[in-house]
Amino acid sequence: MNIPIPIGMPSKARRILIATLSAAIGVLPLSLGQELPALNRDAILGHLNEAITWYRDATNKVQAAGLPSDAIYEESTRNLAAEVVRLAFQSARAEAAVITAGEKNSNANQAAKPPAQQQDLTQIAARIAAEIDDTQSRLETVNKQLASSPRSKRKELQAERERLQGKLALDKAVQDSVQKMATFAEESADTVSEGLEGSINQLARSVPEVFANKAIPTAAAKANSSASSLANSSGLIGQAITLLGRMRSIHEIDQMIKETDHQRQNAENLRKPLRGALVAIIQRSRDLANPQGTSPNTQNEDVTREYQDLITRFKQLSTAAMPLSQEVLLLQEGRANYVEWRRSIVRESTDTLRALLIRMIGIALALGIVAILSEVWRRLTFRYIHDPRRRRQFLLLRRFVMGFLVGVVLIMGFVSEFSSLATFAGFVTAGIAVGLQALLLSVAAYFFVVGRYGIRVGDRISIAGVTGDVVDIGLVRLYIMELAGTSIDLYPTGRIVVFSNSVLFQAGTPLFKQIPGTEYGWHEIAVTLAPGGNYKLVQDKILGAVNSVYEQYRERIERQLGGIERQTEIQLKSPTPDAKLQLSDSGPEFIVRYPVDIRTASEIDDRVTRAVVDLMNRDAELKNAITGLPKIRAAIKG
Repeated sequence: MNIPIPIGMPSKARRILIATLSAAIGVLPLSLGQELPALNRDAILGHLNEAITWYRDATNKVQAAGLPSDAIYEESTRNLAAEVVRLAFQSARAEAAVITAGEKNSNANQAAKPPAQQQDLTQIAARIAAEIDDTQSRLETVNKQLASSPRSKRKELQAERERLQGKLALDKAVQDSVQKMATFAEESADTVSEGLEGSINQLARSVPEVFANKAIPTAAAKANSSASSLANSSGLIGQAITLLGRMRSIHEIDQMIKETDHQRQNAENLRKPLRGALVAIIQRSRDLANPQGTSPNTQNEDVTREYQDLITRFKQLSTAAMPLSQEVLLLQEGRANYVEWRRSIVRESTDTLRALLIRMIGIALALGIVAILSEVWRRLTFRYIHDPRRRRQFLLLRRFVMGFLVGVVLIMGFVSEFSSLATFAGFVTAGIAVGLQALLLSVAAYFFVVGRYGIRVGDRISIAGVTGDVVDIGLVRLYIMELAGTSIDLYPTGRIVVFSNSVLFQAGTPLFKQIPGTEYGWHEIAVTLAPGGNYKLVQDKILGAVNSVYEQYRERIERQLGGIERQTEIQLKSPTPDAKLQLSDSGPEFIVRYPVDIRTASEIDDRVTRAVVDLMNRDAELKNAITGLPKIRAAIKG
């Protein structure tokens, strides 16, 4: 576009006009508008307040999502926000200058008068200063008279000097107060007279870091590092927290995009009257370039003066409009930055969500495999193990193994910081070991109890002086049905004795139990020989009677012996009645030791007793060879 310039216009003014018009035309479209802009103080201050609010939100509102690119977007956002605020203040000061210039021109014919209160304070201060000078001169006169006056007048002069000194001190105190009030009134008048410029300066002091030419501090560094550590976490919980944090960041970025659009619209609304005024100035320059009906001399003088006015106004308005245009461009760039930042977070969040779903599916598959293994174990146990006690042990072991596998799967799935987990687990384990020492010892003893040569339900044992049959074996407790009576005739007492499994590890509490697979013990019958009695006859007769009873259950005892040999792979001597002669306090004693089934021991002892008694009743020689009555007792204590 070509804009005609008058030939009579001075060359310097012509160059200035061409430069300023060229700069403005590149930014502002040409359209008809008003000549003077309708600038609004409230709109200017409101724009600054909104710019400061947007700047603070832009630098603090969006939390880092833990991505490497976050630092780049944050730095770019902070720099753009600071530049937008600086441009907003530059434009506001230029607009304030335009408004102030207009007010000065409108009030050029009125002389500036100080407020009435300030005038009164000035008059009072002048009057007090005059009184102080007068009092000071009078005091100097009295001092001179006092130095040369006779003794009779000194007392009167001293009193006069004291009165003047008191008045001087009071006047100085009043003068100091009046000066303070005058200074305060003057500062208040200056603050009031600042008007729009003062309000702009106050707002500028609320964001000192923008105008300090220093790096803008950020409070997100620590949060960014923590978010980055969570983002690098491979655990289910860490990935879920990371995903939620990124969703929150996306929401905050959406809010900042809306705020940026609103701020850009405010800047455009504030720029609109300035653009209209600039366009009007350009249009006026066109009209002046085509003069009609005026003399050349008059035209040159008037056009030159009006061009100077147009240039002055154009400079003022363009100084205010240019920063607003640059602010709009920076806000558009900031919006594009937010959009790109949002895209990067959405892209990374999609990958994180995919990894989270894959991990959840992996955990579900692992738990499913554990459940399948548990079911297979249970079915194989019921199919191939028919002993109820051994089956119960396998099922209990299955519970422990499956629980351990489930725990491993959950820990591997939910936790990723294994070093921290190991430290935490170490402290927890130490605390558990100290607080639950007895319980852990009982659990450890359980595995010894149910071992290969351990205790089974139905075994007869003796522990801590208690003899009984095992009725149940728990993880931490052992239940025994108590037996009482003589050493050869035991019967249930109707009570259950409960022992902690840890009793097996106590050195002073021995445990006695049958050899695995056996249920027999040893009893003996003892007779005292008469002096000179035939011990050979006694041996043959009584041993024969015991063997006759033993033959009735020999097969059952030998079958148990065969089971022991198969389990332990040790060759044992077949248990048979054995006779021996020994000396005791009452004289020579003949003993026959024989095995008995512990479940039918009383019946076997009864048979042996009947056989020996019948034999003694039939054989007088045997009866004469024995002193007293035969005694049956347990061969092994406990």
